[in-house]
Amino acid sequence: MHGFHEVFIQLLILLGISVTVIGVAKIIKEPYSIALVLVGVLLGVTEIPLIEESEQFITQSEVFHAIIISLFLPVLLGDATLKMPFHHLYGLKKTVISLAFLGTFLSFIIIGFSGHYFLGLPIAVAFTFAALMSATDPISVISIFKELGVPQKFTTIMEGESLFNDGIAVVLFKISTLYLLTYIDMGLAGLGEGIFMFVKFAVGGAIIGLVIGFIFSQIIRIYDDYPLEIAFSMLLFFGSYFIAEHFHVSGVIAVVVGGLLFGSYGKKIGMSEETRININTFWDTITLLANSFIFLMVGLEIRQIDFTGKWDIIIFAILIVLLGRSIALYTSTSYITHLNQKEKILLNWGGLRGSLSIALALSIPDDFDGREDVLILTFSVVLFSLVVQGLTIKPLIKKLGIVKR
Repeated sequence: MHGFHEVFIQLLILLGISVTVIGVAKIIKEPYSIALVLVGVLLGVTEIPLIEESEQFITQSEVFHAIIISLFLPVLLGDATLKMPFHHLYGLKKTVISLAFLGTFLSFIIIGFSGHYFLGLPIAVAFTFAALMSATDPISVISIFKELGVPQKFTTIMEGESLFNDGIAVVLFKISTLYLLTYIDMGLAGLGEGIFMFVKFAVGGAIIGLVIGFIFSQIIRIYDDYPLEIAFSMLLFFGSYFIAEHFHVSGVIAVVVGGLLFGSYGKKIGMSEETRININTFWDTITLLANSFIFLMVGLEIRQIDFTGKWDIIIFAILIVLLGRSIALYTSTSYITHLNQKEKILLNWGGLRGSLSIALALSIPDDFDGREDVLILTFSVVLFSLVVQGLTIKPLIKKLGIVKR
């Protein structure tokens, strides 16, 4: 019991730091995710006795890493699906689907092969890293979009792409870490097996999400009681995630599909205005807490990583990821007419890597050969992405003139 008590106090200290940083970031009107990462890095490179244990717990505890995946993933995805206005998403379905499916696959293939041939990573390690880099995280970008009055279209494209490519990236990540080498040994048959596995993961997850989302949408018609309906939404997100994982299909896709159904169809048929406001407020708070831990952790992890002799591979990895994103984005949107050149530049530079990539990287089992390399490269790219791209996106938007007149 004493151990748990200690751990809880350590987490409270870190939470206190996170909330303070978020408060300051809001006053100076900078995205809190970037501020948390920078403070994390600062804490990671300095020795402060009081929070020494908390830092070690958050960066070294396997229990905490497991919690990150199983608790934070459904929360972050579920919250995003509830807020996604379905009619906006449907209006831009061609762009979102093209970016999320074609774009994600292209960046996965480009980064994977480049990592293998140019960085000399073993094939499974290269494609595991590529899967992690295929997931985009729009949190910091969207807060900047809203602050500057960037048209709604961009927020929808960014969030829509992120929602679906998170699901796809997680499936690709599983295939890369667990099955890729077996499939390569099988040759052409392995390719078929890999495609079948991908479809099984994705379709299975979508079916479970649809069923559970539909059931909970019907249940909330019976009640007009927002605390109870919030509890139902928690059951929906965690239930669809764990049921899908239990049946070895994609929990992430189950949450995305279930959440979208619940947030559009369920909201329409079974939620009063009071419930809508309260459910959004509740998930806003929970997401803020989940993100505060994850982004602080990104910075803190710096103490775990030995950068000596790795700088060249890190710089090349960053360049490969930027190039992979550019080729994937321009190829997948080449036939889309409503996006002009300036808008594509913004979408390209705004494709940041963030919390999902980190959470997944930390979930790689210790016995995975090359885990250390994947962690170093993932953290470096996410740091670069959040700090350099995150801090330059505001000047870029102003320079491109993409704001509501």
